Amino acid sequence: MKFGVMIFPTDYSIQPIELGRAAEERGFESIWFPEHTHIPTSRRTPWPGGADLPKEYWHTHDPFVALSAVAASTSRIKIATGICLIIERDPITTAKEIASLDLISGGRFLFGIGGGWNAEEMENHGAIYKERWKIVREKIEAMKRIWTEDEAEYHGHYVNFDPIWSWPKPVQKPHPPIILGGESKWARQRVVDYCDGWMPIFGMGGDLPERVADLHERARKAGRDPRSISLSMFGAPAEPEVAAFLEGLGFERMVLALRSVESAKALTKLDKYAEFIRKVGA
Repeated sequence: MKFGVMIFPTDYSIQPIELGRAAEERGFESIWFPEHTHIPTSRRTPWPGGADLPKEYWHTHDPFVALSAVAASTSRIKIATGICLIIERDPITTAKEIASLDLISGGRFLFGIGGGWNAEEMENHGAIYKERWKIVREKIEAMKRIWTEDEAEYHGHYVNFDPIWSWPKPVQKPHPPIILGGESKWARQRVVDYCDGWMPIFGMGGDLPERVADLHERARKAGRDPRSISLSMFGAPAEPEVAAFLEGLGFERMVLALRSVESAKALTKLDKYAEFIRKVGA
């Protein structure tokens, strides 16, 4: 089992470079940063996590800037978006950002993606909430072509461009792993259709063994080896029995959550997580 750590890196919490170095020193495999460009003040769309949206949602750094800082100040830890709201991004620009980051980091980037939940936020970027998954698929397909083809072109309903040249190409071949977050059966089908891994949120979505079995069955029907799809659990509690349960289901990674707090508190929690990792790995 590999262990990652995630946090909303904000202007008031432990900074990305300090956290990245500390996580690497403590043996974490990966560090994950989420994305929100902003939060509309209307608050029309309810937050899935409850009534009051935590302020880190509108204080978080741009994930690619923050991950670049981590990459430049570390040497081993993988850097990951958890998750990137690709629906709000230009696919040509984002493909170049990711390829550049993968090259600069020596092939350490993991591309966690999701559909997002805030309709107003998407609308401010010109995206249509009800069509978000169709948009996500086209953008991912277009980015794959940019990463793998010398003269890439894509002609879809939402993404459309004639042949282009775009370098650098990613270090990882054919491209950095694309890991989709989501709990529904449709999310699992999207994983099979155009992703490399599945990353549900712990405690959401129902019976986990049943969902893993469903993912594997969908993969077999599509002609994919279920073993080609990695399994990561997001927001998992640091409990040995949880780690054993997940490992028994084939999960290869647990991503532990840190609150957006100042350095001293964050490092104290990180030390507790590191002790858990040592116990599980012993």
